[in-house]
Formats: sequence, structure tokens, C-alpha cells
Amino acid sequence: MKILMLTWEYPPRIVGGIARVVHDLSKRLIKDGHEVTVVTYKDGDVPYYENDKGVEVYRVDNYMIHPNNFIDWIMQLNFNMIAKATEIMNKQGKFDVIHAHDWLVANAAKVLKNSFDIPVVSTIHATESGRNSGIHDETQRYINDTEWMLTYESTEVIVNSNYMKSHVQGLFGLPFDKINVVPNGINLNNFTGVDRDYDFRRQYAMDNEKIILYVGRLVYEKGVQNLISAMPKILENYHDAKLIIAGKGGMLEELKSQAYNMGLSNKVYFTGYLNSKQVQKMYKCADVAVFPSTYEPFGIVALEAMLAGVPTVVSDIGGLNEIVEHRVDGMKSYAGNANSIADSVLSLLFDAQLSANVAKKAKIKVKEEFNWNKIAQDTHYIYERAICKTMAQKQAEQIEQEKAKKAVKAKNTEKEITNLLSFKKKHAYA
Repeated sequence: MKILMLTWEYPPRIVGGIARVVHDLSKRLIKDGHEVTVVTYKDGDVPYYENDKGVEVYRVDNYMIHPNNFIDWIMQLNFNMIAKATEIMNKQGKFDVIHAHDWLVANAAKVLKNSFDIPVVSTIHATESGRNSGIHDETQRYINDTEWMLTYESTEVIVNSNYMKSHVQGLFGLPFDKINVVPNGINLNNFTGVDRDYDFRRQYAMDNEKIILYVGRLVYEKGVQNLISAMPKILENYHDAKLIIAGKGGMLEELKSQAYNMGLSNKVYFTGYLNSKQVQKMYKCADVAVFPSTYEPFGIVALEAMLAGVPTVVSDIGGLNEIVEHRVDGMKSYAGNANSIADSVLSLLFDAQLSANVAKKAKIKVKEEFNWNKIAQDTHYIYERAICKTMAQKQAEQIEQEKAKKAVKAKNTEKEITNLLSFKKKHAYA
């Protein structure tokens, strides 16, 4: 099968979780014998084209125009994606299916679908309404409407959790059987050969301090503000603890101010951006990982922590709620509740046996349920369904067209007979 992936991020450009999903899914589909072409945004000095171990990656610039806002920037990007995908198809032939990742590539997917008669499968990784707890301004409304348009134009829609299936169905009014739940996966070799590096660890905490780790974007819906608020209770009961916050985002300065104002500057460390190797090392140095999101469609970072063998605490919200079973392969806390976060963290810090048990079971769970072999097979099946539905729709349209032609022909014949009879009757009297 020839597959076109449309995405605004692909490694080494990583903005959120989409880049990793597209990368790992594409690699697995290649191993299964499919041809995968990715069209994405060129960021920095990366090449316009590269063969990424079988995955053909084409990167496009934005127009050399200063956009008025992010929406204009995305529209310009879509124009160039359409041009590049068209160029590829003119040289290499049509794709069997287009896989569009989120609203950021919706317009390109729609134009290519209608221009080349190719079915679109879309993955809705998150929604604007979910990120912002509703739609509050015209920019958010535009994004929300574009998300709806993408799901409408798609033959099949993929989401990564049952929570997202209900959310998307209610938000956009989609037929329930059009929405497919396929969880995100993780490369099971991510931590192969990576051990705890004590010299690396000492850059962030003393040997006697237990590291409580957060990895991810620093935005409101990730709930980092609630994790910082949980630290006074954690430190009151367990003095030798330190919170390490790895990542960047719009809330960085606000979160630093929060930690300073709470008198936690020596117990909360902001690492800033870490590359993939540093993130792997950081997981191996951690004693507890916490992901306190208030909105989370899936939560791939939780899988990373679980695979690394770190006892993990998650919010009882969205996809995170489905990944972890409380006190079996991780701990849960009430979303937005600092006191509950502190209780779950302290349970792991004080109970070494509980920590060991949940970490062991979590690693087994990730390997069995979130490996890319199964996920790629499920995704391929959805591609096949989309293609079959499109073919069936074409056949139905052809049948209707033939019926319409026959009806017109029959109507014309009836009119001719009527005219003939009228003519004969008139001349018979004459």
C-alpha cells in the first residue's frame, strides 16, 4: 500500500506527541512492506528530502511572507504541502490513502482528496475545545471548525483512547462507527542499554534526594502548576525529595515564579529543553514520574516512564485514566487536586514494595499492549476499510448515474411516443 502522511512535525522537529507517533508508525508500516511518504514542515537546517530508513520524508518551507497570525502561517504551509504532494504524485503515481494528523494539515488533505480521488484517514490527537475547556474566541472557533471539517472529509477517523472517542463523537456529531480507537505506542527499544548515570543525576539532585520527575510541555492543561502546589505536602512528609521539571512551554516563567513564591526554589529544578538522549537518562535517574494533566487525550510520556521502570502517577482523566490501573501498574490522582497528587507520590516514596510491584507490572503492560506491531496492523486495517468504503461509494454513485441516465432516456422515449400518437391522431382526422 502507498501511504501519504501529512504532519506539521516530524523528527528532528518535535513540538508535541504527533512527531513521535508519525515516526514510529511509519517505520513499522515500512517493515510490514508498505510504502510511506511523509510531507512535513522544514524547520532549521534539516534537508528538504531524506530517506529515513525507508520512509521518504519531504519537507516544505512556508511562503516567504510574514503571516499576520498562526492561522495564516498554517494556511501558507498547507498550500506548499499540496504543491509538494502533487509533484510527488505526478512523478510516482497516486497514493492509496492519505493519513492526516490533526487540523494543522486539514486543508491540504481535503484538496488532495478531492483533486486525486484518494480516501482520507485522519487522526485527531487532541481538540481545541478539550485543550481550552471550551471555545472562547474566534481563533479557537476557527480551529474547532477546521477539526470538524477534517473529520467530515475523512472516510475513517482514528483517536487514541475511548475517552477521545466519546469526546470527538459528541463534539462533532460523527457516526460512532466511523471513529476507531487505536492507542499510541512506544518503541520498546527506547531504553535498551540505558542505565542510571550517577554523574548525570548529580547535575540535578543530591544522591540522598528522591527525584520526582515531570517530562512534557509547560502549558496549562498539563497541570504542572498543581504538581508544584503538591510539593509542600510531599516535603513536609519526605524531606529528601526534589522535583525535576523537564521541558519548555509558554508557562515556564509563570511556573518558576510560582516555585519561588512558595519558597521551593531549592527543591524545584527546571531543566529546560532536553534532547532524546538526555530524556532517556533522566527517566532512568527518576524515582517517581508524575503526569498531572487536566486534559490528556492519551499521554505517551506515561508509557515512556512505565517502560523505563519508573513508578508512575497520572491524573484520572482522559487517556491517562485508561493506561494506568491504580495501585496495580501505577498510581492515580484526582485531576487538578494537589493534595491527591501528594498522597499518591508519598505512597510510592514510603512503600518500596509497592513501587517495585507497580514498576514491574507497568513495564510488562507496555510491552504487551502498546507495541507498534499491533498498532500498525490495526491502522492498516482502517486504511483498507477506508479504501473499500470509497470504492463502494463510487460504485453506488455509478449505479445512481446509470439509473438517472436510464430514467432520462425512458422519459425521452415516452415523450417521443406521446408526440407520435398525438401526430397520428391529428392527421387521422384530417
